[in-house]
Amino acid sequence: MRLYHASTSIIEKPDVLHSRDKLDFGKGFYLTTIREQAVRYAERFTRRGKEAFINEYELDEETPDFTIKSFPSYDEEWLDYVAICRKGEKPQQTYDAVAGGVANDKVFNTVDLYFVGVISKDEALGRLKYEKPNHQLCILNGLMLDRHLHFIKAERV
Repeated sequence: MRLYHASTSIIEKPDVLHSRDKLDFGKGFYLTTIREQAVRYAERFTRRGKEAFINEYELDEETPDFTIKSFPSYDEEWLDYVAICRKGEKPQQTYDAVAGGVANDKVFNTVDLYFVGVISKDEALGRLKYEKPNHQLCILNGLMLDRHLHFIKAERV
């Protein structure tokens, strides 16, 4: 599977240690299958006067001994998982990688309103069901990165 990662640098050997805490799926290395999504994210760096790169990788089709959780839609399971991770807590079930929708600006606003108690979970889920998920894959396990994610190239944006 071809994957992309936007960054201010070329990352030939990614790791999970340099990730920020309290992200959608926890602390890990985030990628997307949607190149245009990575380019839009990289443009945030260029608007701030920084260099930006799209790093391109290939993820092995088979990843034996590693567990990948996939959230195909913005549903209650996705919302609960993101809520736990964004609080900086560890989910009960652990995975080596998690794939699912990105909490983009519109989705994030809904999720944030739910987190602070302005809207109920049912109302948040009602709003989210009409959103088409973007894609992110977060690799949480450094061994999975080392064994199954292969750097292809990087392009300056």
